[in-house]
Amino acid sequence: MSDQHHHHDHDRDDKHGEERWKHNGVRVIKGDQLDGNTAQTPGMYRQAAINHARVGAQKIWAGTVAIEPNAKTGVHHHGPLESVIFVIRGKARMRWGDRLEYVAEAGPGDFIYVPPYVPHQEINADPEHPLECVLVRSDNEAVVVNITDIDPVEKPEEIYWVDPIHKHPG
Repeated sequence: MSDQHHHHDHDRDDKHGEERWKHNGVRVIKGDQLDGNTAQTPGMYRQAAINHARVGAQKIWAGTVAIEPNAKTGVHHHGPLESVIFVIRGKARMRWGDRLEYVAEAGPGDFIYVPPYVPHQEINADPEHPLECVLVRSDNEAVVVNITDIDPVEKPEEIYWVDPIHKHPG
């Protein structure tokens, strides 16, 4: 069938068709309106931009993460979720494995893929500048499983994000 004879509901020009996307269409989330009320891990600060609560997302979560200079996060994984990290600025060192025995580094413009259930630790390998990244996950809620019974190659620094929801672990 040729395109000119292929009709969809969204081809209609009636009033309903024009307005139905007004509040359920494209959404712009301003960078200064991100939500820190999301799952956290010691040593990093995550902020949600796109999730179910904010925009009705069904299958993805997206936001930012910032890690202070020289900070190492606690060891964690994200359950069944896949994660993609895009480095905006800074120097990221990723450690992963049962004892975090594997390591790779990434810089601005690089993408990092973290498969489901992989224990990992994010490290800001720059002693002077924060590491800033964009984070995307394959479900609409942020699943974070913090692991405390692991003996990592690099111990987490004593830098913790503390807010009313995430108490200091000490």
